[in-house]
Amino acid sequence: MRPPPLSNPWYYLDNFERVLRWVASRYADLLLPDEHAFIAQFLALAPGSRGLLVRMIMRKGLLFRASKLSYTEIGDPGPAAHALIAHQWLNNDPLVTVDELCGQLTRNEVMAMFGTALTAAGARSAKKPEQIDVLCSRFPEAQRHTQWHSVHPSSTLPELRHDTLYALSPHIIALCDRFRLMFFGNLRQSWTDFVLADLGLYVFEQVSFPPSARAFQARQDIDDYLYLHYCREQFDQASTSEQQDALVQALPDEAYQNEWLETRRARLLYHMGKHYERQKDWASAQQCYQRSGHAEARQRLVRVLERSGQSNDALALAQLSLQAPHDEAEQQQLLRMLPRLLRQCGQRAAAVIPANITRIDLALPLHAEGPRVEEAVRQHLHSDDAPAFYVENTLINALFGLLCWDAVFAAVPGAFFNPYQRGPADLLRGGFHQRRQSLFDVCLEQLDNGRYLHTIRSNFARKQGIQSPFVAWQAINPALLDLALSCMPPQHLRVVFERLLRDIPGNRSGLPDLIQFWPSRQHYQLIEVKGPGDRLQDNQIRWLNYCAAHGIDATVCHVQRVAA
Repeated sequence: MRPPPLSNPWYYLDNFERVLRWVASRYADLLLPDEHAFIAQFLALAPGSRGLLVRMIMRKGLLFRASKLSYTEIGDPGPAAHALIAHQWLNNDPLVTVDELCGQLTRNEVMAMFGTALTAAGARSAKKPEQIDVLCSRFPEAQRHTQWHSVHPSSTLPELRHDTLYALSPHIIALCDRFRLMFFGNLRQSWTDFVLADLGLYVFEQVSFPPSARAFQARQDIDDYLYLHYCREQFDQASTSEQQDALVQALPDEAYQNEWLETRRARLLYHMGKHYERQKDWASAQQCYQRSGHAEARQRLVRVLERSGQSNDALALAQLSLQAPHDEAEQQQLLRMLPRLLRQCGQRAAAVIPANITRIDLALPLHAEGPRVEEAVRQHLHSDDAPAFYVENTLINALFGLLCWDAVFAAVPGAFFNPYQRGPADLLRGGFHQRRQSLFDVCLEQLDNGRYLHTIRSNFARKQGIQSPFVAWQAINPALLDLALSCMPPQHLRVVFERLLRDIPGNRSGLPDLIQFWPSRQHYQLIEVKGPGDRLQDNQIRWLNYCAAHGIDATVCHVQRVAA
């Protein structure tokens, strides 16, 4: 009988060591001598010492009380910490401020140590944050942990003095973050991803990893990634506009040669520009957008130019951009702004052609405690002869993902570099389709010869539960799949799949809420539901217009509330 998941108490250590060995094997040429040395020294330690360090790395912060490091497999943390202290990865008497010290203590423990000072300041009954503020003003200098206890001995809780405070080296955290980045190819995934996989909650597609399949080919790329991550964190945490301005100026002016890094630089500048725009700092926002190659930066720049009184420049940029729009979303936004800009510049604006979207109107009793408006409409429309389902973005994405599974998970360079990827790393970057053009062509050709039915059903059965960027397994069942394949003609599937491939980030969403089938005549209808006061979003309008242009029955259901 198979043992239960995580029955191994050292599961976290095994996962950490898997990363170290993977990095040491695949990135040996990109590691510095001290990084090689850390891996060798760590693997040579006793299990208790290795486990204690990894437990600390996987927790938040750098400070840890010995009494809070209670792990059965490690036992007393004191002996396990000796080797870590010898390597200077851990400090057992760190220099701490009173704020940092009190952050490790309960309110009762703060009172036990600093009761006299707090009583003198009239803060004995204050809440802990207020007490800490008082103590910070009275004791501004940092001291060793043992010094704090010798100057402020606790009479009511003497065990506090013997509770060692450990400080994990920031260098070790930075080093392990670098290893985690090299393994995952991002800092979004964490050590918990291993646990979720061990528990069987995440199952990943098995993809080959040739030696060329690495997230990074040069050490400078790793350094640049970490630098951009640092700038983003510091910008979001900055307390003054001067600090934020300095971080903007610290970003490279020149685009990175590495497309992946350049995408991150462009996204960061766009993020900074939106911050300045919210602050109505038009000059700073303009600077950020001008430096960013993000898909939405140019339309935001047009908006900033308009709001800062530069209507002529805004109009010129809008007209230039419309000659070669980045995508449908940019074209839509620019066309919306153009009439207003023309009027501001004293020019005549052409009449706006209304969207070609059909609509139906329903009056339903809606209650706060009742189902959501989408479910209320689904229930109203549903019948045995014409079943209706709430699918939103899940159904068409799933049909695409199941048909094109092999193309999506193809081991092309730069796509997969560790066993824990939900999808290819370049999925949301430009050129994703082009790099797999022939593979997607083979998949879509099946829509012409009927083979798509077998492929979709086969992948639905064989790949069940495997992580996919397109298939939400909990939203798809065999009955829904059969209805979709019998009622949605392959010509319709081809045109919606082709639109997905043109712009995956922009077109994976915005699809109608409901789908209703008429199996007897092999017909279906997509229905976007809008409750009272709700309106269509831009990506929804784009999908509805596209459906209308390609003969796909799609409508908007506007719901009005009536008394029960």
